[in-house]
Amino acid sequence: MAHPEGELYRRAAEGPDLVPLAPMNEVDLAAAWKLSRLVRKWQPAVVHAHDPHAVAMAALALSFGAPVPRPQIVASRRVDFHLQRNAFSQWKYRQVDRFIAASGAIRDILVHDGIPAGRITVVHDGIDVAKIAHREAIDLHAEYWLPHGVPAIVNVGALVAHKGQKFLIDAMPTVLREVPDAHLVIFGEGELRGALERQVKHLSLDKHVRLPGFREDVLSLMKSADLFVMSSITEGLGSAVLDAMAMGLAVVGTRAGGIPEAVVAGETGELVDPGDAQGLAAAMVKLLKDPERRHACGEAGRQRVATRFDVDHLVEGTLSAYKG
Repeated sequence: MAHPEGELYRRAAEGPDLVPLAPMNEVDLAAAWKLSRLVRKWQPAVVHAHDPHAVAMAALALSFGAPVPRPQIVASRRVDFHLQRNAFSQWKYRQVDRFIAASGAIRDILVHDGIPAGRITVVHDGIDVAKIAHREAIDLHAEYWLPHGVPAIVNVGALVAHKGQKFLIDAMPTVLREVPDAHLVIFGEGELRGALERQVKHLSLDKHVRLPGFREDVLSLMKSADLFVMSSITEGLGSAVLDAMAMGLAVVGTRAGGIPEAVVAGETGELVDPGDAQGLAAAMVKLLKDPERRHACGEAGRQRVATRFDVDHLVEGTLSAYKG
């Protein structure tokens, strides 16, 4: 089931196994009743909820009556935010039989919020390395009129406070003093676009920092970058980091959430404290001025993703969580 106006519904092939469900809010009893009827009809062993609203719908649906044996509720948790403390949220999460956390950092937050560790399975995101390897590249320099051969730094993420692009832009004047021809391209949309554009102008970075917005083909554009930077203040894991590593890009990341579970400092890239603009600058300069080290980090990252964060590990981990 998926919201009929959502991305999952758009991407899924329409058919008898795809049912639209559009709850108006967390306590949409009509939507929960519809789900309850489908659960009784299909009698699944597992109801997998992929976000907090879905957890609410699953918990309400099974409270209306469930087949015997009762399906287990499995809830994905991909963000490193704390669980809400209101009475309804506490009730719905008590109905969850098992949580799938996208990182150890998320698991630790769930435990802090009162979820027993035995009900949590860590399953990292899985990347189809072969698919990324065969994906056609788009010349980032030609697409955005960057001078031929200049170092291109890429960041991908929603333009919101916890993604930390403010600190990445603050780092650029220092980077440019050491690597004068470096360019930064930040892909994404969000509520901070205006503020970030004003920041770029205020720092006189117009010729070196671009915010082209959201691109569905961003993976193809990333392939021709020289360095990937994840500047997040909080981050569940950072699938864009894994994408970049699968492409053989060295990564500068922060020690936020699950990012250090993917990026190994000194091996696949560099790590700095969240919100540390000067730390980001130093790490970027270090890798930009040392192409051999950057290449070695990129290759090590590709191998790390292929052996630890591939699709097979994701599937196996999810099935293991279903089995309890």
